[in-house]
Amino acid sequence: MTAPAGDEARRPLVLVPRGGAWGDRVAEAARARGLDPVVVPLIVDAPPADTAALDAALDRLVAAAGRHGAAPEGATGPDGRGPDGGGARSEDASRPGGRDPGAPWLVVTSATAVRVVVGRVAGLPAGVHVACVGEATARAARDAGWRVDLVPEDESGAGLVAAFPDTAGHVLFPRSELAAGTVADGLRDRGIDVEDVVAYRTVGTGDEPVRLDRAPDAVLVTSGSVASQVARRMAPLDPRTRIACIGPGTADAARAVGLPVHVVGRSRSAEALLDAVAEALQTGAPEVPEPPRPGRSS
Repeated sequence: MTAPAGDEARRPLVLVPRGGAWGDRVAEAARARGLDPVVVPLIVDAPPADTAALDAALDRLVAAAGRHGAAPEGATGPDGRGPDGGGARSEDASRPGGRDPGAPWLVVTSATAVRVVVGRVAGLPAGVHVACVGEATARAARDAGWRVDLVPEDESGAGLVAAFPDTAGHVLFPRSELAAGTVADGLRDRGIDVEDVVAYRTVGTGDEPVRLDRAPDAVLVTSGSVASQVARRMAPLDPRTRIACIGPGTADAARAVGLPVHVVGRSRSAEALLDAVAEALQTGAPEVPEPPRPGRSS
């Protein structure tokens, strides 16, 4: 795969690893920071091989929500049914009395998970509490019309587990096929009932090497899947190319596949990552050293 260099060759060239609306938004944000983005989709999302488990889990979530609050008109499950033949809401309304102890929770750790659920549930039931791993995911949830009840200050899977309320009821965690066990296992270790189900797969876009007309100054690495594709399709990297990871977990995944890590975003958002890239390219920051750790979870 060959991608043309941008017209503004003097601007630092930054590879954006996903296409679609996300790629367009990130490319626009990169230009606003004086960078020259080139969108080279390395991964795409695909549905699970069998969606029956996901649909059944969403049906159970809708039914549980109906037992913990009247669902406004309009909500349906993935099969078109409401919790009691009734409907649900998609508007962001206030939740009287705050969180309902024992009510079901929906945990999402990516905007892709939000899109998948939106595509299969016509309006999230009012009785469901929503937890998001970070502000970027929360923004996608709010854009979908969901009320977001929890975003941890530490925008990570471990931070989400630590911030989760002890009074939570059943938790549905629609996840990537490649998701680490941090969230599901962490919540179970706290005695919380978790149903984790594959909502989507992340697959590579091909096998051919990626070659640009000029070496990128930075490659945005937004997941372990992207890191694997960069290592597989862009090696050997130009010594001047900086690997920029969206968070510490992604940085660990990048190192695990043999990539150097030069930049780590301060929060889990593409905008924060681009800010860090622009700063690093301006200052010539060296590779980020791997932090000492007593041990790692898989």
